[in-house]
Amino acid sequence: MTRLTETHIENRHRVQPNHANNYESAHGGIVMKWMDEIGAMSAMRFAGAPCVTAAMDGLEFKRPIPIGGNALIEAYVYDHGRSSVRVRVRAAREDPLTGESERTTDAHFVFVALEDGEPTEVPDLEVETAEEEDLRDAALADADEKESR
Repeated sequence: MTRLTETHIENRHRVQPNHANNYESAHGGIVMKWMDEIGAMSAMRFAGAPCVTAAMDGLEFKRPIPIGGNALIEAYVYDHGRSSVRVRVRAAREDPLTGESERTTDAHFVFVALEDGEPTEVPDLEVETAEEEDLRDAALADADEKESR
């Protein structure tokens, strides 16, 4: 079994002009790509196997990430099926000088673990601490809210 906190992955990308749209902020497709990559890393850490993207739910862009700022991407596994892995992925804009951050984007990704190109079973997710319970419960509540819209 893998603990929820062991699946937490965080990465930063500096937004350069080649990442930008006409409004001098990160292009939504670039942010989605970064989120997909970090989400897959989290899923693979949990599954112990290569994972591919199966679905993305409830992607919401709340505010832009300007050129020169950092895109802070965080992901963690909060649920799973037989071969599927549900990952909460969030992005924030971060000031590279102060470290101040503000949430910009939220989504839930579903990945499928593969072995020899076929779906393979994943382990159980272990939720032991109050922090892990809070993270799982927040992700489940957010996913339910987005599904009900």
